[in-house]
Amino acid sequence: MTTIRQRKVGKGTEAAEDQPSEETNVKPDGKVLSDPAGGKLWNILSVTVGGIVAVSLGLLTSVYVATLHENDLWFSNIKEVEREISFRTECGLYYSYYKQMIQAASIQQGLHGLVYDNKTESVRTINILERMNVYQEVFLSILYRILPIQQYLEPVYFYIYTLFGLQAVYVIALYVTSWLLSGTWLSGLLAACWYITNRVDTTRVEFTIPLRENWALPFFAVQIAAITYLLRTHLQPVQERLTLIAVFIATFLFSLTWQFNQFMMLIQALALFILDCLDMLPTAKVTWLYIIQISGLLLVCVLQFFNSMILGSLLISFNVSVLIARTIQKNLKKGGLLNRLGKLILHVLLVLCLTLLINKFIKKILNLESDEHIFKFLKAKFGFGATRDFDANLYLCEEAFGLLPLNTFSRLSGTLLFYAYGFVLFLLTVAAVIVAFRNLRTKCNAVCVISSISGSNQVQLKEKMEEYTVTLKPDAAYSLVHTVLFGCLALSTMRMKYLWTSHMCVFASFGLCSSEVWKLILKCLHLYTSQRTQVIKYSIAIITLLYISFKFWPGIMDELSELREFYDPDTVELMNWIKSNTPNTAVFAGSMQLLAGVKLCTGRTLTNHPHYEDKNLRERTKQIYQIYAKRSPGDVYGILRSFGTDYVILEDSICYERRHSRGCRLRDLLDVANGHIMDGLGENEPDLKPSLYPRFCEEIKKNLPSYTAHFTRVFQNKTFHVYKLAKHK
Repeated sequence: MTTIRQRKVGKGTEAAEDQPSEETNVKPDGKVLSDPAGGKLWNILSVTVGGIVAVSLGLLTSVYVATLHENDLWFSNIKEVEREISFRTECGLYYSYYKQMIQAASIQQGLHGLVYDNKTESVRTINILERMNVYQEVFLSILYRILPIQQYLEPVYFYIYTLFGLQAVYVIALYVTSWLLSGTWLSGLLAACWYITNRVDTTRVEFTIPLRENWALPFFAVQIAAITYLLRTHLQPVQERLTLIAVFIATFLFSLTWQFNQFMMLIQALALFILDCLDMLPTAKVTWLYIIQISGLLLVCVLQFFNSMILGSLLISFNVSVLIARTIQKNLKKGGLLNRLGKLILHVLLVLCLTLLINKFIKKILNLESDEHIFKFLKAKFGFGATRDFDANLYLCEEAFGLLPLNTFSRLSGTLLFYAYGFVLFLLTVAAVIVAFRNLRTKCNAVCVISSISGSNQVQLKEKMEEYTVTLKPDAAYSLVHTVLFGCLALSTMRMKYLWTSHMCVFASFGLCSSEVWKLILKCLHLYTSQRTQVIKYSIAIITLLYISFKFWPGIMDELSELREFYDPDTVELMNWIKSNTPNTAVFAGSMQLLAGVKLCTGRTLTNHPHYEDKNLRERTKQIYQIYAKRSPGDVYGILRSFGTDYVILEDSICYERRHSRGCRLRDLLDVANGHIMDGLGENEPDLKPSLYPRFCEEIKKNLPSYTAHFTRVFQNKTFHVYKLAKHK
């Protein structure tokens, strides 16, 4: 078991060009003082300073997480096998393909080995580039081979420094998004500071480096920044086209680097759909975003050798359904309140039905079952019936897929982030409801009244109406719905909180530094003036930044000075034994998490692995895990040999697991799936029966003849037991 022990001493513009500035110099008689040259110079200076601050914060964040990683593991001092073991579970599996490409005789042979891989799943040849999102490892390995850096930088450091470098991109994208929303780079500074001080809840890159989300989320943040800019009004055609290209590139890279991209973009598409229905976003731009999502995903599908899971994604079905439904219902946004509500209800039902029909049709044609475990998990999670399905229960029992713990909010409140977020969320939600209701009502009466009045009276009436009208800009409306939907996802599934908390930093900082938010509040209190709005928004931001700095700077310095080192002697001993005492062609069975490390550290062939998005692999894993169930030695031997297994690794931490409560231990999930009564005190379902055999992983250690006839123990330490399978004719 991996542990960490204490190290031993020894060895845009301030108010962007497309938005009206609140800071207008006004004479006492009401005339505006204009200074185009001075204003332009100030904007250039502001953009320059803001840009320098953004890049500096991004680089500092990269150095910060890299230093934490080094201090936590003493990465520069430990052996290569220890470095590789530190890439736990699926992280090790992904990194193994980077290592495989680096060690290949040529780039062509490396690619051939990935396309025709027979070591990841025994007795099967699979296409890694089709099955997994590892193009980033391929690109990085090729880059390492062609750049003249081999003598100065080890492959592992090139890999981890790239991931830490992407954190700079991530922070800069969050900074820019907040800046675009609020019109001041001070908002971006606050967002970046909140991201860093809430690191425990905003990222886990320093200890899960190769995880797919650490590659993908920086590109997702860039995409959101580009969408935020796209949704601004009065963009020039050239600006709009360039922004659409940026959105497409970011969407493509996000989709290419994470297998769960389709679910995240489905939530994004839902946000666009809601706002479009309520007439809060320009329909033409929303249509382009739907098309970009579809085209980006289809391009990834082509690169992944027409991966059927992508073609059968709900995202493609939903976006196509929306475009079809919009063509059928052309007058969706015309008529009175009740008329429009009726049309909207029909529109939503039509889109829903079309989505289900198209998705069902595609899955039927492709015979697609790769993602069925996700829907089984969701069905059980949200109370639509209990399940004995092993795969669904495996997810349900993992803490990462449970509800967001309440202590998350106490940590976020400690930096004032959650308080600020709640404050801004409440205000903008109220504004959004008012705007949505107003948009659904017919605008004819107001237009007719204004048009019937002429001259200066018409201007005065229009200004008076605008003064008492609540507004919400399209980019702010998108940010609001985005944070609400991803907040719901985070609350239901803890692992997805990193998508929410990073945007929470953006949303809260934008609200505190937004002229529109403070203008709304001051108008409600009848205290509004332009100067007062500016004073409040800058004062609040500066006070918050000072509070964060004084409270958390000492803690960050202490964290950076704390030194530990990697310590996992049992796993190191196991990997060294495998490399020294087993043939290169040997096939190993065991837990998914451990086998990923076996492949990375030793290059041996596996029976199963942690990349779970394949029905055959899920069934294979359930069969391999019978080593922890109540099965006869003959049954277990037959199962293992059917997958070509030469050695099986048993872990005491699984066989005698105490981390989970009864009913969620791996052995309990297997017992229930096999129809057997669970161990220990507690209730069992009425139809469960006692097994005819004892638990395999416990009984094999007694060296009874029925077990030694099939299995011979060849390695043992405090954590692992390795058995060699007899090769009967």
